[in-house]
Amino acid sequence: MAVAILEKTKKQYTYEDYAKLPEGAPYQLIGGELIMTPSPVPYHQIISRNIGFELLKFNEQKKSGEVIFAPIDVYLSETETYQPDIIFISNERLNIIGDKKIEAAPDLVIEILSESTAYYDLKHKKRIYEKSGVKEYWIVDPMEKGIEVYENINGEFKIYSQAMEKGRVNSKLLEGFEVKLEKVF
Repeated sequence: MAVAILEKTKKQYTYEDYAKLPEGAPYQLIGGELIMTPSPVPYHQIISRNIGFELLKFNEQKKSGEVIFAPIDVYLSETETYQPDIIFISNERLNIIGDKKIEAAPDLVIEILSESTAYYDLKHKKRIYEKSGVKEYWIVDPMEKGIEVYENINGEFKIYSQAMEKGRVNSKLLEGFEVKLEKVF
């Protein structure tokens, strides 16, 4: 079903509407709206690769779960389906990996800010990730060359680790996992 048709007939969309979009359509379902998310710029993808490489290397040693990269649908509710840049799902929760989508909140979500999605990543999606039970949320800022790591304490994100330009951040969830900013940016 074409997005133009959906836009004329509905004000709030659901996962059922979203699932009718063609595979690879550049949209996320955020707050019941279909939000277009254009392809990331090369620098964004380089940062994603660099963080992803470190996370994969760590997980290869620990074998503690699955690391999955965008685009992958993460279903959080009927009006919230996102495509985070990188997610981690612990071995204990691998059952949330469905045939077509991730069917609940991942343990760890990493979002790399871009001009088109920064507002959502910093505000709306962050709030939904909190409520949905994401245990750890990383916000990576390419412009400021910074990373903030939040841990979920009783349904609210609290800053756990942060660094700007140089230094390192570490994970509370994945004990022993750290990223040096000089290897990311």
